[in-house]
Parts: sequence; structure tokens; C-alpha cells
Amino acid sequence: MLDLKEVYYFVQVVNRGGFAAASRSLQIPKSTLSYRIQQLESSLGVRLVNRTSRRFSMTDVGREFYQHARILLKDAEDIEDIVRQRLAEPSGIVRMTTPLDVSQFALREILPAFMLQHPKVEIHQQSTDVLIDIVEEGFDLALRGHSSPLPDSSLVQRTIARVPWFLYAGTRYLDSIGFPETPEDLIGCNSIGVPRDNAWQLQHSDGRRIDVGIQPRFVSNDMVALKQAACAGLGIVSLPHYVGGLEVQSGELKQVLPGWITRDSSVTALMPFRHGLLPAVRALVDFLAVEFPKAAAVQHRENVPTI
Repeated sequence: MLDLKEVYYFVQVVNRGGFAAASRSLQIPKSTLSYRIQQLESSLGVRLVNRTSRRFSMTDVGREFYQHARILLKDAEDIEDIVRQRLAEPSGIVRMTTPLDVSQFALREILPAFMLQHPKVEIHQQSTDVLIDIVEEGFDLALRGHSSPLPDSSLVQRTIARVPWFLYAGTRYLDSIGFPETPEDLIGCNSIGVPRDNAWQLQHSDGRRIDVGIQPRFVSNDMVALKQAACAGLGIVSLPHYVGGLEVQSGELKQVLPGWITRDSSVTALMPFRHGLLPAVRALVDFLAVEFPKAAAVQHRENVPTI
């Protein structure tokens, strides 16, 4: 493999007509330049220049090498400019993987807003609930939703948002049973849940904790299906606010037991490397850290139930 620095020195010597002129221009000792050109010739196995005391000249292969070397150095400069430009402002492609529910609900407005602010950034998103090896698959960023600490790994972790889960129910169902005012009022209510969900582990903002056993009437691992079942009046469901928030605003769903949560989860960003992070990736993670909590938080005005 050629030493690009030696190629650069060779081109400078040729451009300036000899070692003495190149030494003065580059402020490098003439002996150093001569040694570096000898090293280049040794690595190539050919003589590039004819060394005489009177004048500087190139061999035939030296002249041919010079023409290609100029193109090589120009390409290297172009590559360096591209990298420096990307380091100067967010640009280029960001490959990210996200859970399905996060992609469908929380990010549907956040990512377009980010891209409008950064028109030189492209985002290639893969939505899946399968845990992907982001290093092996070449992803720049992954979002993970979790209720317990993530396993230790070489990946860089940054917490993006706390994502509490709340209880919601459709107005039709609440009209039929009355609005629950205490956790005990949930006993006997129809419930909707994910597989293996047999209790709501309720936590209050004042520190109280109460477990309420449930036998879900409808079970699904699809957040959309759970939400639609609640809107249809099948029972009470536990969801992150970014899934049920729009239906709360429209009046299709009501939050049940404001002040209580059923799960305290988080969304964490995972990145392969700590150093050399491209500005586009860093800018996206910073943007998510500001905007994602807004999607996950219940606004105070939505905590007041109206039937």
C-alpha cells in the first residue's frame, strides 16, 4: 500500500522542479525529501527520478506515475473535503432501527420535524420488534423500549425519555360502569392486555403501590389492536401516552385514575461508537432527547376526566 504522504512529496518535488525548491516551499530538509522519495521508489520497485548534481529529471515510469499521482491526490482532497463538510453540519444518511409502536406513534411527527430542520440529512428507518445487532447490520442508531436496565454491552447508551404507561378506556365502556376513582374500583372491570399480563402494578406519584389482578378479555401484542379494542368499549387498557394520546384529545379515550401509572419504562438510544459520531447522528439523538419526552408525557388538561 502506497504511503500517501510520500506520493504528496513526490508530486511537490516534480511541481517545483527539484528537491531544493520543494525543500524551501515545504520547509522540509532536502535530505528528508530525498529519503522519502527513495522510500517510495523502494516500495514500488522502480526508479522515479534521475538524481544528478546539475538537474532534476524523471524517468519514463516516473512521468507516468506523476500523472496518476496528481489524480490520486486530488481524489484524496475531495474525500477529505466531503468528510470535513459532514463534520461541519449534519448531513448524509442515518440508518436507524426502532420498535414498531415507537415508529408508528412516537416518531411519526418527530422524524419529519427533524428532517425539515436538517435538509441535508436522510433517515433510513427499519421498524421491527426483533433485536438487531446494530454493529453487524451497519446501523448508526437503535431505539430500545425497556422496563428494566439494558444488558451491559460495548454499545453506547443514552436515555432518551421516561415512558410511563397509563390506563385508558373508551367513553362507551366508562358510561356503562361509571368512572373508577380508586384502584379498588378496577376490580372486576373488563381489561385488555398484552400476553402474560395478569396484573396492573399501579404506582402513584406520591409513592403508593397497589397491584390489581386482571384477566384480559382481549390479548394482543399489537398496540394498535389494543387501542382500537379500548375505543370500541371492550375494557380498560394500559398504554404509553404516545399510543393513546390522540384518542384522548379526540374524546374516544379517557385516562383512568390520573396520577397512577401501570409501568415505568424508558426509551434508550444505542450507538455503536462513542467517538467519531457523525454530526447527523448526534443531532438526531439530541433532537429525540428534547422531543420524545413531549410525546410520552400526559398534559395536565388531559388528566381531568369528563364523561
